[in-house]
Amino acid sequence: MQIIFLGTAGSIPTPKRSLPAVLVKRQNEYIMFDAGEGVQKQMVIAKTGFNKKMKIFITHMHGDHVLGLPGLLQTMALLDRQKPICIYGPPGITQFLENLRETLQFALTYPLEIHEIEKPSIVCDEEEYFVRAVRSNHSIQGLVYALVEKPRPGRFYPEKAKALNIPEGILWSKLQKGQKVKLLDDRIVTPKDVMGPSRQGRKIVYTGDTRPFGNLSKLATDADLLIHDSTLGDDLADRAKEDGHSTPSQAARTAKRAKVKQLVLTHISARYNDPTVLLNQAKKTFKNTIIAEDFMRIEIPLLGE
Repeated sequence: MQIIFLGTAGSIPTPKRSLPAVLVKRQNEYIMFDAGEGVQKQMVIAKTGFNKKMKIFITHMHGDHVLGLPGLLQTMALLDRQKPICIYGPPGITQFLENLRETLQFALTYPLEIHEIEKPSIVCDEEEYFVRAVRSNHSIQGLVYALVEKPRPGRFYPEKAKALNIPEGILWSKLQKGQKVKLLDDRIVTPKDVMGPSRQGRKIVYTGDTRPFGNLSKLATDADLLIHDSTLGDDLADRAKEDGHSTPSQAARTAKRAKVKQLVLTHISARYNDPTVLLNQAKKTFKNTIIAEDFMRIEIPLLGE
């Protein structure tokens, strides 16, 4: 799993920072969180391509998080994309996209599925992972997302299977998928007879814009990566609260309570040409913190490999 930061600015782009967009590359799929203006150009620079299986999760309907969708969708249509795209977002996302298509009069070459999220829940449930959404604490209705991989089967030990005289082939495959099998001599073999314990999946949490709130620590518990709003420094905590944002120390306290492995601060205000001050504020509480930069990549290895 690789995390690519396509845009890390807050509200206003800068020469070094585009508007919010984070792309997760997982096997043969892209999972995007937010789509700030110009996101398709950022994808060109990052050389990600436009034809992978794709889901897009929008946190809220502020322009800096959603105005990249029209250009991205139209670019992929011009490139004759055929694979469907699923978009998830708060109420209003459907009307927003329908109005744009009607006004701009552009056609798509691929199916587009739009899912409006009415209440906190698991909003996407795939064979190997799910995405959970909870309500954020921003100035408008918004969502925080957790991408959570389901536990993987334990390591398969061929020598144990051979010792039990299990024929190699379909029976091995069934055992690796968690199914018990019956042998020709009527013996029943279960996966635990030939496999190690199940292995934990990876977990990524993306906050979008939010003030601190209690459920965030619960959602982020034991996450491999917490990507957290850090728009304004600690000295502007009152302004951050008024605007619906977090400070570095607030993000760090959430990371510490949730026992996450790594904290990444993003949505950086244009006032910070050098965001080192934000980093230092967070590190006083949570050492394993970094500042997101456009095109930064983070690898999240499989656990137990």
